Amino acid sequence: MLIFPPMCSICGKLSKNYLCSKCNIKLKKQATFKVDSYITKNGFHRKYFDEHIYFFKYEGLIRQEIIKFKFDGESYKYRAITNFIQKNFLLNNKKAFQILNGYDIIIPVPISKKRLKERGYNQCELIAKDLAKCLKIKLIKNCLLKRKNIISQSKLNKEQREENIKDVYIIKNKQKISNKKVLLLDDIYTTGSTANECSKILTQAEPSKIGIITIAKD
Repeated sequence: MLIFPPMCSICGKLSKNYLCSKCNIKLKKQATFKVDSYITKNGFHRKYFDEHIYFFKYEGLIRQEIIKFKFDGESYKYRAITNFIQKNFLLNNKKAFQILNGYDIIIPVPISKKRLKERGYNQCELIAKDLAKCLKIKLIKNCLLKRKNIISQSKLNKEQREENIKDVYIIKNKQKISNKKVLLLDDIYTTGSTANECSKILTQAEPSKIGIITIAKD
């Protein structure tokens, strides 16, 4: 039986936490914990979520790793990302932990059945599962569903993204999130079209709060 020791998911060096000290330092230089708050407004630009929490600007090393993780089939990359967030923010940053631990449940942005079959995994679900364990909040996967495959949002501009994402998601098992503080996890926040559309659908279950958490913001 072959036993493969854990390695740093970024550089490949041996590391029991899937993130070596050198790569942790590189990410730390780029990291920044931010919370953008939103006031619900009527009109075209209405936000259906209360706040957006993120850890990086979408550039440099983290951009490189997210692309490999999301598009190149390197699913193991999530281990370095979640390990970094836990070590540097959730376990050693009281403000970050209190904000995130104030939520009741975490929901990963879903992908379509076709995309799941092609990719073999939902990158948001992998990250959400690890963060839910660390925060000791419940992971919910069967409420928000993506009912059809669409053109990748990364290939479109802001206006096209808003149109492309309309009526793509549906909600089931509303009772699981009713009156709950919901944390919706996505990998990247660019224009916010996906986050806003998912949040709009989630409001049908009448949660008490919706927050968006992403690894990076473009």
